[in-house]
Amino acid sequence: MSDKTRAEAGDLSSWSPESWRSKPIVQAPFYPDASTLKSVEDDLCTWPPLVIADEIRKLKASLAGVAERRAFLLQGGDCAESFSEHSANNIRDFFKVFLSMAIVLTYEAALPIVKIGRIAGQFAKPRSSDVEKRGDVTLPSYRGDIINGFDFTAAARIPDPTRMREVYRQSAATLNLLRGFAVGGYSKLERVQRWMLDFLDDSPVAQQYLDVAGRITEALEFMAAIGMNADTVQQLNGVHFYTSHEALLLPYEQALTRQDSVEGGWYGTSAHLLWIGDRTRQPDHAHVEFARGLNNPIGLKVGPSTTPDGLIGLIDQLNPLNEAGKLTLIARFGSDKIGKSLPPLIRAVERAGRTVIWSCDPMHGNTITANTGYKTRPFGRILEEVQAFFEIHRTEGTYAGGVHLEMTGKNVTECTGGAVALQEADLSGQYDTLCDPRLNARQALELAFLIAAELKKDRAQRPSTLLAAAE
Repeated sequence: MSDKTRAEAGDLSSWSPESWRSKPIVQAPFYPDASTLKSVEDDLCTWPPLVIADEIRKLKASLAGVAERRAFLLQGGDCAESFSEHSANNIRDFFKVFLSMAIVLTYEAALPIVKIGRIAGQFAKPRSSDVEKRGDVTLPSYRGDIINGFDFTAAARIPDPTRMREVYRQSAATLNLLRGFAVGGYSKLERVQRWMLDFLDDSPVAQQYLDVAGRITEALEFMAAIGMNADTVQQLNGVHFYTSHEALLLPYEQALTRQDSVEGGWYGTSAHLLWIGDRTRQPDHAHVEFARGLNNPIGLKVGPSTTPDGLIGLIDQLNPLNEAGKLTLIARFGSDKIGKSLPPLIRAVERAGRTVIWSCDPMHGNTITANTGYKTRPFGRILEEVQAFFEIHRTEGTYAGGVHLEMTGKNVTECTGGAVALQEADLSGQYDTLCDPRLNARQALELAFLIAAELKKDRAQRPSTLLAAAE
């Protein structure tokens, strides 16, 4: 793409928070009650932002470190949040597992970890079909609690705009608790061993985690002996934790878009980072139009149908200034396709001189239906895609900068395999997801150790100046 074409792609003179409404749109619900939809949107426009511009700018600066190979991105959380599972215990258990993963990655890879949850807003889901059929009954598909209900009834499946108010309230409550956990002492590094969940006790990775925690405790004791502790070193006293979700339901996203009164520019304040899904990344459609005008860091799902030229065009729409930390490409191919599909895209980005973060989503391309009828994701395939992702980047001389996982702090039985060797017959034990299968706490922590092993392979190649201490 020429400089002139890039400039045209980045021209925001015709952009506004509502300019997406003039574009074609897919994966959007039809609301039968237009007046109620308008009332809800008008309400949300006056409600406080869920996150603020300063927080978003701090995240972008941290992500610039990932783009420059000085940090690693850990992004993960629920497939789809729900109203029914919202509880302090569920949020706490997710946060504990997520921080445990971050500690493993930080300690083993000697890299700062940028921590972004799929939480406090991940309520909308794209679907492969507009309808769901059970026996002789056909109803609209469930599209997430922000849009309609999971129950297979005609009433539940009608899109209801008032659900957006409930999503806002639940997201605000979740963010309030997460901020308390992150800075209120719960996340002090000295409590690392307490972050282990009880149900990891019989997992093969439990001992690995305890070994790491023990070595960290020894290091902290040494630091305390020379006067460095949580009272004197801020990084030991808490963490920076950010939120993200797919910007799928654009009426909700527009209603929470704000212009920064201090530095100017438009920010989506429903989350720190918003991403565009593989089904909604058409360059002339509504979702790309909306995202291109935001100052937030943006994620872009990249799948097997992505072409090199098409990817460069999208990069220039979403990051016309070529800012480090602005754009994360989330690769989701499947273990059987990544070897063929990813290298040409990496080479195209390198030839074009574009600055991006490459992150691996090993979940969405590895979904299968088990013989028992449950949708699942074999842990072996997830691991194969992660390992291939790292190996391809080594071969290309580029940086495998992050992972994007669907996971939970609960002891669910949704993905087969892993060290605990869940079998297809075990899936019915605690299959709680409303959409896609998630890694449970044991599998998530096991994967963190495997990712750390991949990062350690690259560690010797990093200049010593990049071995910065994590926060």
